[in-house]
Amino acid sequence: MNSEKISAGTVARFVLLLVALVNSGLTMTGHSPIPVDEDGVQDFISLAFLGATSLWAYWKDNKVTKAARTKGE
Repeated sequence: MNSEKISAGTVARFVLLLVALVNSGLTMTGHSPIPVDEDGVQDFISLAFLGATSLWAYWKDNKVTKAARTKGE
């Protein structure tokens, strides 16, 4: 059984998605992970970051399971 290792791009996408989710959670609980004076700007930046990383992680073909990483078998 020949399988590829999880690519660095896949790991990077999942890490950025996790950071975006934590950032969004902190924002919703009233903490300020991105120090901006205006609440609207902070909410927009948080939402844009979450949306961009979610789309990026979803769009890419993330081969996470061993079966998905197996080449041609």
